[in-house]
Amino acid sequence: MAREFVVQIANQPGELAGLTRALAADGIDIRNIASTSAGALASVSITTSDDDATRDVLRRRGCTFIEGDMVVADVADRPGGFADTAETLAAAGVNILGALVIGRRPGVIEVAFSVDKEDAARAALGRDGRSGLPM
Repeated sequence: MAREFVVQIANQPGELAGLTRALAADGIDIRNIASTSAGALASVSITTSDDDATRDVLRRRGCTFIEGDMVVADVADRPGGFADTAETLAAAGVNILGALVIGRRPGVIEVAFSVDKEDAARAALGRDGRSGLPM
């Protein structure tokens, strides 16, 4: 799976448009994107069609960003489901750098976690990053 980039931008009109236009200008397709803001800063979580080219665009624009490997996990779609998965990763010493909801089916939310230790995350969550879900 592609790497997730978590990018810091100014929380002002046109910043997200400028970032996404710069990616498009280099022929980079956005696969997943989420954004949130608080105060003067916004955070954009993004996966694209080309990790190396994305990294180049971000560096050229002078963006502050982190990136991490992605692990897809089935998270129980109930109160506390996300917390359970986050606690499982934390107990394994895995730092979550970002999270994107990428799908949903009855009783399950599919979340792509960007993590600092992909192997440890997969081991903690079970085969292929998919855990048995307590319902």
